[in-house]
Amino acid sequence: MNDFRIPFGDWVEVGLSWMLDVFSGVFSVIRSGMLSANDSLVWLLTTPPWWVIVIVLAGLGWWIKSWKLALGTVIGLVIIHGVDQWDNAMQTLGLVVVATLIAALLAIPLGILAASSHTASNILRPVLDFMQTMPPMVYLIPALVIFRVGVVPGMVATIIFAMVPGVRFTELGIRGVDREVVEAGEAFGASRGRILRQIQLPLAMPTIMAGINQVIMLSLSMVVIAGMVGAGALGGQVVASLNRIDAGLGFEAGISVVILAMYLDRITSPKKKANQR
Repeated sequence: MNDFRIPFGDWVEVGLSWMLDVFSGVFSVIRSGMLSANDSLVWLLTTPPWWVIVIVLAGLGWWIKSWKLALGTVIGLVIIHGVDQWDNAMQTLGLVVVATLIAALLAIPLGILAASSHTASNILRPVLDFMQTMPPMVYLIPALVIFRVGVVPGMVATIIFAMVPGVRFTELGIRGVDREVVEAGEAFGASRGRILRQIQLPLAMPTIMAGINQVIMLSLSMVVIAGMVGAGALGGQVVASLNRIDAGLGFEAGISVVILAMYLDRITSPKKKANQR
């Protein structure tokens, strides 16, 4: 009885080896696509002068929310430039934006599926619980084996860890739509797809956006962990500060992450929340 052991780790390694043998071409395409998307966005953010990007991001904040957000954006981004973390911050912003877009493209359809089928919801719930409670650093190991060192394994681990609230909030938002409104659409002969597009999704959009907001926040929380596998950017700076015991560098990178998090949070939070403040 003392020799009893479930070889779960061996099963995982066999499964990873099988996936690498069978799907190596698919993984190469995924890696190339994610790397190209990230590099293109980073190039777009780092090629113009830094003050041009400040104006664009501040203008976006003014257009979506208010002049107060625009002013805060200018102050925050000037601080990032002032502590010499601009390029690292733009690389982090690119990584977070690409990871969030991919996570949203995966999460929203899964949330719609879960909202439309109790069976699908019951199947997805334990999977989502597993994804959310597994220590995020564990995701780096298979991602590193499959996609090699660099920004891509960090992005993959970020997507897996961060997409869960997107699924949950999408399901919650659609299930929370007034049943009488849906029945009114059915009474007028609207198809199921049209009801989803024109009734359920618009009414559920504030809740869905709250889920996207959480996806972004979780993505930023993975920045430092992604830096451990060569993702660089601000996470790499934090890891370097740990290795060198450099508190100054750590706080400079940390405050840059905080500023990006505050900006992205205000941009994606519902307007009603902003008005309540």
